[in-house]
Amino acid sequence: MNYTKKKKGQPAKGMYLLPNFLTSLSLLSGFYAIIAAMDRRFTYAAIAIFISAIFDMLDGRVARMTNSSSRFGVEYDSLSDVIAFGVAPAILAYTWALKSYGKFGWLAAFLFVACGALRLARFNIQVDTVQKKHFLGLPIPAGAATIAGIVLFFSWLGYKGGLKTVIMPIVIYCLALLMVSKFRYISFKDMGFVRARPFMATVGVIMLLVIVLTEPYLTLFVATSAYAVSGPIYTLILHFRKKPSEELNHPRETQAGQGGRQ
Repeated sequence: MNYTKKKKGQPAKGMYLLPNFLTSLSLLSGFYAIIAAMDRRFTYAAIAIFISAIFDMLDGRVARMTNSSSRFGVEYDSLSDVIAFGVAPAILAYTWALKSYGKFGWLAAFLFVACGALRLARFNIQVDTVQKKHFLGLPIPAGAATIAGIVLFFSWLGYKGGLKTVIMPIVIYCLALLMVSKFRYISFKDMGFVRARPFMATVGVIMLLVIVLTEPYLTLFVATSAYAVSGPIYTLILHFRKKPSEELNHPRETQAGQGGRQ
């Protein structure tokens, strides 16, 4: 019998299955969101998108923690994201609020899918260079969660009027443009604070969980909407912080230095 010698530090083969299994659960939740939206069970569809986002967050962290990242896993995750966070929220937005617009409605939904796919393609080629501590453009899971959060918020209000048909076209166009924009969004992949202050981080997670469970629909709406608009604000802050440092690195000529030219 031939045995392949395992290299030191190399994870077991079973470890590679766990991230892909979590990605499959994310894909399953996204597919269910499509089915639920087609059946006009909009609240269930929105919740399924959030569940899909949780599994999508876990698969990457598990892959990094177990040192089981693979090229196959990256490609599978991207394809899953297109369905779970591109197609699913687009169909949810279309069936919930855009259908009455006819061609304009489904084209708006398509724009969200297309921009989300472009965002994923750009992320895959830049992940090892410019996207370490921040994301370039709104991440597609965040865009999907924003749409789902709005649906849950209207469900929490109990409002079934025509306001959603006015708000959703604006929202979906803005989200599509934010995904392909160059606005910088804070990345929560850096766990430096958690490693440095594990006790405080644990307390913060518990408090956040309590807040979410108190009014989940309202909290998820506020959190996702705030993150969506945080990109332009964060980019402006970085821009104004950079200006003073540039002036220090390139000081203007002193008046004494210019005296010989007068």
